[in-house]
Amino acid sequence: MEKTAAEIASFLNGRVSGNGGVVIANVCGIDEADEGDLTFVANPKYLKKLKTTKASAILVSADIAAPGKNLIIVEDPYTALGKVLGLFYPEEKDFPGIHRQAFVEEGAVISEKAAIHPGAFIGRDAKIADGVIIYPGVFIGRDVSIGEDAVIYPNVSIYRKCIIGKRVILHAGVVVGSDGFGFTRPAVENFKIPQVGIVQIDDDVEIGANCTIDRATMGKTWIQRNVKIDNLVQIAHNVVIGENSVIAAQSGISGSAKLGRSVILGGQVGLVGHIQIGDNVMAAAQSGIHKDVPANQIVSGSPHMPHRKWLAAEACLPKLPEMRNTIATLTRRLEELEEKLLGKIQR
Repeated sequence: MEKTAAEIASFLNGRVSGNGGVVIANVCGIDEADEGDLTFVANPKYLKKLKTTKASAILVSADIAAPGKNLIIVEDPYTALGKVLGLFYPEEKDFPGIHRQAFVEEGAVISEKAAIHPGAFIGRDAKIADGVIIYPGVFIGRDVSIGEDAVIYPNVSIYRKCIIGKRVILHAGVVVGSDGFGFTRPAVENFKIPQVGIVQIDDDVEIGANCTIDRATMGKTWIQRNVKIDNLVQIAHNVVIGENSVIAAQSGISGSAKLGRSVILGGQVGLVGHIQIGDNVMAAAQSGIHKDVPANQIVSGSPHMPHRKWLAAEACLPKLPEMRNTIATLTRRLEELEEKLLGKIQR
């Protein structure tokens, strides 16, 4: 595909500074870009590379100037990049139909506009809507419902009765609806509590590779609209994640924790169970969240604390050996003074 800079700017509702007629054939990173390529600058640390890049055009925000360069000025260069990548490198469409090597149990209802690849298993009474793509090795349990245009990548397992919304993307190895970790008398009897609930995943959710989302003990584990989850995340039974939230890799959320809207969890964040996280909370990487967090807070550390307090504490860590020596010295001097004072009193 080839587009002029002016055509790309029109597509992005942006404007051109420089030669709008320059032809773009590829999109590349700023270091690799050459003549005929489009690149972008969304992070200030790459501004110095504007002078050296060979790209024919550069996506930038309105506050950036680069004399002699062809700029496509947009409100948000990173969002614009995503749109351009979709334009230049569209996903290939699968032809609808059920492959003869897929296994479909009697009673499953599959749209004629869905694409079912070889090696997929579709359980009894499952419902697969228009435009759904199910790749090889996928297991769809009985009574599962999958909404329009969902994409289920290889080796995903969706257990019985779970509900998957429209345009949901489940990457390879995701497990939806495995039993929650529910036992009584742990380490003594380990009596299993039956997990009879479901998982509900709302529209436009994307879940990264090898995530696990446990079914509820009763009721539902609920991932709300437009949530984005990175790879290798564990979500326990009866967790609720509010819409537009983002969870980075290797995070773990314990049972019955409730996250509000637009929550952001950094990598390796851990939450104990039965707590409430308010709307717009941000937790830095490796935070250990042990109690409720009110809305609009930024927290860090393990156990978690307000981010600014954590920064102050972290700044002290390199000084601890010196501080220890100072305290030891002051302690000895204090003891010597006490001995002298006591001697004078006794005399």
